[in-house]
Amino acid sequence: MSHEQQLRVLIGKPGLDPHDRGAKILAVALRDAGMEVIYTGIHQTPESIASAAVQEDVDVILLSILSGAHLPLTSRIVESLKERGGGDIPILCGGIIPDRDIPVLKDLGVKDVFGPMTPIQQCIDYLKRNISSRSLV
Repeated sequence: MSHEQQLRVLIGKPGLDPHDRGAKILAVALRDAGMEVIYTGIHQTPESIASAAVQEDVDVILLSILSGAHLPLTSRIVESLKERGGGDIPILCGGIIPDRDIPVLKDLGVKDVFGPMTPIQQCIDYLKRNISSRSLV
């Protein structure tokens, strides 16, 4: 991937979930795969994640949610992105998400959901295949 085509990825940990080891490991792996990674840290509000995504002009948002609050948090992020002019930024979710909630997330606009123990290479391959740099559009 050339520098102009480098994907800008924001990893967000919304809500009160303090477990971010997986998000940090993913951030390093994505960086090593040639992507630019912005990690917002733990305990972020949906509004702060949306604001950072728009300000940083990211190509995709990866949400790591282990708290069980994935539906309300993701819904608020989607709405907040629309309010800030970032409604076209794709969102992917990862974490402890019951299968029954995946269609609901997709109805909200989430492009895909990755569960526990998803190989990191699968995430990298998905991003390279399905997400294009917004700077080239």
